[in-house]
Amino acid sequence: MKKALHGVSVWYSNAITQIRIARESGFDALELLPEHLFRYLDNGGSYEKLNAALDKYHIEISCINALKRIGRHKTLEREAMLQEAHKLCHAAKKLGCPVVQIMALEEINDLDEETRNTILIKNIRDIADTGKPYGIKFQIEVVAFTSFNSLSQAINIIKKVDRDNVGLVIDFWHLHAGGNTSPDEVANMEVELIYGVHFCDGRAAREGEKWDEWVQRDYQPGEGDVDIPAWIAAVRATGYNGVWCPEQLSPTHWEDDLWQIGKDNYQSLTAYTS
Repeated sequence: MKKALHGVSVWYSNAITQIRIARESGFDALELLPEHLFRYLDNGGSYEKLNAALDKYHIEISCINALKRIGRHKTLEREAMLQEAHKLCHAAKKLGCPVVQIMALEEINDLDEETRNTILIKNIRDIADTGKPYGIKFQIEVVAFTSFNSLSQAINIIKKVDRDNVGLVIDFWHLHAGGNTSPDEVANMEVELIYGVHFCDGRAAREGEKWDEWVQRDYQPGEGDVDIPAWIAAVRATGYNGVWCPEQLSPTHWEDDLWQIGKDNYQSLTAYTS
């Protein structure tokens, strides 16, 4: 098992600090957000300096998270999405990062299933082909509050995309809150399709409540409704032994000491998986 600090857990920090926090908290890797990476590069940073920091602290970049709104289909929006894909793949190659996360958001919610699937298949196929020359793989994250929110939908799309560099991240909160996937489905999937695991807790939106991740995910592991042991057991049943990443999207805990957040994330993951 490789353990990675998630950049969203330490949202109010910068890329260089995150690398140090990852090492001093016990992690092997960092899942880096484009917001932090490109802010660093736009303000005097460089790939050379970032790689030097990674070498100094013996930390890898396990994933760049994420290329969002992959359901964009209007001509100019789609062209912009593919340009973003090139930019993220270039960055990933520069950092020795093997995986870029991709996800659809509200842009697909009003589409019928056939139209949505046609768009996602075409877009993901082109994204995969964009990453191939860079040696980059893509992990799809299904998002709880979209119409593309289940494991079965994602696996169906991956089969139709028919590219060997497209897989999934098993995100406990998204799969739980989406309400259309059981741990048993994960346990029975092909391990080769799992590129990463997001270890997290929270709850679904309640009746009459709007979806707001800053509300429904503002929980420490063990405080929410996610049956964390069941999801861990499901992933282990596949034989997966790759990257596990605690993801704490928590406005409450973002105000904690950054190093304490890192240590809490590492200790929680270790406690649940040991």
